[in-house]
Amino acid sequence: MELKCISPDHSNTPIFIFHSRPLDFNQTVTMPIRNIAIGGPEEATHPDALKAALAEFFSTLIFVFAGSGSGMAFNKLTDNGAATPAGLVSASIAHGFALFVAVSVGANISGGHVNPAVTFGAFVGGNITLLRGILYWIAQLLGSTVACLLLQFSTGYLGVPAFGLSAGVGVWNAVVFEIVMTFGLVYTVYATAVDPKKGNIGIIAPLAIGLIVGANILAGGAFDGASMNPAVSFGPALVSWSWNNHWVYWVGPLIGGGLAGLIYEFVFINQTGHEQLPATDY
Repeated sequence: MELKCISPDHSNTPIFIFHSRPLDFNQTVTMPIRNIAIGGPEEATHPDALKAALAEFFSTLIFVFAGSGSGMAFNKLTDNGAATPAGLVSASIAHGFALFVAVSVGANISGGHVNPAVTFGAFVGGNITLLRGILYWIAQLLGSTVACLLLQFSTGYLGVPAFGLSAGVGVWNAVVFEIVMTFGLVYTVYATAVDPKKGNIGIIAPLAIGLIVGANILAGGAFDGASMNPAVSFGPALVSWSWNNHWVYWVGPLIGGGLAGLIYEFVFINQTGHEQLPATDY
């Protein structure tokens, strides 16, 4: 495997691209963990990285405002009926549509992660540096928090509902739910947006990502709220100051996203002789 270090914008920020020769089954296969990069200190202040982080802030704000706002609106119109089957369908549609838009508007700038679990999955697969990933995380958490503050103010200080477990659902039940749902989400991200073999299917990546989130909400919403996104859980928890079992909505999505990134990168990208995407593309 050949490692090249380039700087496409003629700056001092290196980007590492791995070029694989045709697969030889007698060779030792390189794990994607070898491709993980920390990034240089200058990356934290590089204009492109800051613009990407700003795009993540706005995309996450758009997503959380529409998603959480739809639940608050449904509560108001139905006298706290968000926990009904109709409320679940409403949440699924709102989050699916909102994520479709949020990913689309950020795709050409930051990759449209809109989710710390997606960023983590991209990192463990070697598709984004650690420092840029941290910038994304900060922007995503801030975007979610600002969205919830705006919702609280614009609705006359109605409560922003935080994620929580339904009756009879244990914390480990919820962790497994979040792992599986987030695995499906990040696997979809890799298949439609990251994989260099994606071809024309990349055009529908935002739609596919929105659809899998909407479908997972129908599956898991009645049990633990179906977060799949630590930022989506963080903003409401901070604004409402409700931290019960909040760790579930970090541990589950990060494990699921990390597993999806490792498995897809190792099984479907790293062994096929295709060139890995540069870090700036995603």
